[in-house]
Amino acid sequence: QVQLVESGGGLVQAGGSLRLSCAASGAFRVINTMDWYRQAPGKQRDAVATITSDGVANYTDSVKGRFAISRDNAKNTWYLHMNSLKPEDTAVYFCRCTVSYYFSRPAIYWGQGTQVTVSS
Repeated sequence: QVQLVESGGGLVQAGGSLRLSCAASGAFRVINTMDWYRQAPGKQRDAVATITSDGVANYTDSVKGRFAISRDNAKNTWYLHMNSLKPEDTAVYFCRCTVSYYFSRPAIYWGQGTQVTVSS
């Protein structure tokens, strides 16, 4: 079992910045991909950014050039650096990861979610 603990959400004015963190703990071999998703009220949960074990990052178009995902493998932690925030970035942000084990299938885990609110 893997536990994910998120932190860093909050209220910020448009144009501001926030950094989200997600720390994984538990017994596993390695964390493969690390992701961030978000879900706005009344909408589906969508992928925002992902980073592979090799450090290759991908972003949804709406955040390219404003958000950056990074990871610290030694700490089993990844981050979402959000700059130039817009009101439409308001959502609950969830971290997700894909974990490999020595003797069982890979598994996906989700964080509990953290609220990001951007005021205009």
